[in-house]
Amino acid sequence: MTSMSSVRPPRARRLLVAACLATLACPLSQALAQELSDLQVDEPVEAVEPDNRATGGKLLLTAGVSQVEGAGGGGLTPWALIGGYGETGQFGASAYYTRVDVDDYSLDSYGALVGIHDRVELSVSRQVFDTEAVGAALGLGRGFEIRQDTVGVKVKLFGDAILEQDRWLPQVSLGVQRKRNDRGALVRAIGADSDSGTDVYLSATKLYLSQGVLVNGTLRYTEANQFGILGFGGDRRDGHSLQFEGSVAYLINRRLAVGAEYRTKPDNLNIATEDDAWDVFVAWTPNRHVALTVAYVDLGNIVIRDRQRGVYASLQVGF
Repeated sequence: MTSMSSVRPPRARRLLVAACLATLACPLSQALAQELSDLQVDEPVEAVEPDNRATGGKLLLTAGVSQVEGAGGGGLTPWALIGGYGETGQFGASAYYTRVDVDDYSLDSYGALVGIHDRVELSVSRQVFDTEAVGAALGLGRGFEIRQDTVGVKVKLFGDAILEQDRWLPQVSLGVQRKRNDRGALVRAIGADSDSGTDVYLSATKLYLSQGVLVNGTLRYTEANQFGILGFGGDRRDGHSLQFEGSVAYLINRRLAVGAEYRTKPDNLNIATEDDAWDVFVAWTPNRHVALTVAYVDLGNIVIRDRQRGVYASLQVGF
């Protein structure tokens, strides 16, 4: 017969099991506490970016977009900043497509650039100018196209537009753009001296972070007619001349900027007066890999059509 002492009520059995589990858990909890104590450090650990990261160190929007001839900067004028998001010891690159639709003409521009160690920028681009109905009026045929290829090099000389906030000195870069037009016979017929030419420019750029304002000024030594689309030099004035280009941008936040640009151009051809160009723009960069720019642009007179105004839109992808 089983004794009454060997039969425990259900509640007593549950209490006995709980006591056993607590006894076993106590040494385990002490060991776990000791392990956690060993992992503690006396000083806080700072978040540090990997030292071997090869790309993507710059702030958003500070890589600029691709200007119409392929250099990094604004839409009309290059900046002293090196294209791409690479910093010192890093690489950056981008590709772009731009469409300009004005009253009587259109322009497609596309290309790519590479930034090396935030010191050197190499770019290549093509511009395709569509004469649309004006081509027929000139006897060339409706939709007659003029193509131009541009190869560029930009080198940072001194300064840092972003990091040196305690100094007034801007970042200064020297650039060269070699251009070749595919309609040599045509551009000579309208008075140009050549279908190829070289632009040399000096850009100074400064970003005032506390105010969210970027200012750029560029001096360009050029003989290009309408960016080179209508050749180089002319029957009115031959040789290179010094032209000014400027940009101002306001950073609304780290992804959105608004601004304006102005670019003077030489007036080399007797066939028509060449006016200066300007635009007002909005640039949006949702991340380091995509940038979208939309602008209202005024290119002035182009050959036999005055007041060529319209829309500029550009998409850039890169890192």
